[in-house]
Amino acid sequence: MSKTLDYYLALASPWTYLAGPRLDALIKRNQLAVNVKPFDLMRIFAMIGTKIVRERPAQIQRNRLNELRRWRDHLGMKLTLEPKFFPVDQKPASRVVIAAIEAGADGLAMSNRVLKAVWAEERDIADRETLAAIVKDAGLDAKAVLAKADSPEIAAVFERNTEDAIANHVFGSPTWIFAGELFWGQDRLEFLSRAVERANA
Repeated sequence: MSKTLDYYLALASPWTYLAGPRLDALIKRNQLAVNVKPFDLMRIFAMIGTKIVRERPAQIQRNRLNELRRWRDHLGMKLTLEPKFFPVDQKPASRVVIAAIEAGADGLAMSNRVLKAVWAEERDIADRETLAAIVKDAGLDAKAVLAKADSPEIAAVFERNTEDAIANHVFGSPTWIFAGELFWGQDRLEFLSRAVERANA
């Protein structure tokens, strides 16, 4: 019986933000352990030929905004369709989340704080002061966590997460791997939930 979920996420993905509350409920409901793995999605996009948002055809960009609006309204979540600080360099926030996890923080909660900062609060998660405030709001020592985030050890974890993502055929965010099976996208959470419940029956 598997009780562990590997969670690969990009910390500026609106779809990952939208998944947050339902994922949290699924984890608590099934008492899952979660390995939160921020990774370099832009590196994988470059490898597989996926265009970043601003380089996609106008039709696809328009549909993306429509889908975000629909899901936002369906889920009743606050989400700015075109936030002030997007696109944004996700690496600083990724390293801060990894450092916070190593300091004992709940990785899922910390990630959700960062995602909310982008999509609900229009804050710049590449800005050091913004990240320090997010860490402080989580009840952690911001100075210590940010110093740790700058270390070669944390950079190595981020790199390892990305290499693991590549090895596990991850191509987008959010992605979950449970019992050897990959689930991609916030709209696949129902399938993930069914797999978890079957395994834990």
